[in-house]
Amino acid sequence: MAVTLSVGLQKKVGLPDYGSFGASCHVEFEIDRCLIDQDLDGFHQKVAGAFAACRQAVNDQLAQQSEHSSPNGNGQAGNNTNRNGHSHANGNSQGTRHEVGTATQSQVRAIFAIARRQRVDPAAVVRERFSVDRPEDLSIREASTLIDDLKRGAVEVRS
Repeated sequence: MAVTLSVGLQKKVGLPDYGSFGASCHVEFEIDRCLIDQDLDGFHQKVAGAFAACRQAVNDQLAQQSEHSSPNGNGQAGNNTNRNGHSHANGNSQGTRHEVGTATQSQVRAIFAIARRQRVDPAAVVRERFSVDRPEDLSIREASTLIDDLKRGAVEVRS
């Protein structure tokens, strides 16, 4: 009689400016039940082999992602487009932004939460300071800077 063995491994690597990237591997296969009943060492070898294969796959994927991340360490491809394929203007009439990659969901949630506590309109702040319509349109670095400024209470919006 066969039993199904499921093995999984996931790993996340933190990056500067509240970024991260990760990889996971999950395998499922059938093994003979007699391994568990009669050859526990053989069962452990099968499990260890599956984990080793997952670990190698995850580490290879993380290394590949690391190779493709831009020099500023944000894990995004080194071009001037965001994940939606739209280019950004930096609002100071000097062409495209030097920051690449849009703010993470965690950054956007933090901006809204801190702005609410500070009684500041986040949309107005990002329009005034960064010339974008929404916090989601900020670069990762811009979002990080805004979060730090909001925490310090150093953000004001002109009326």
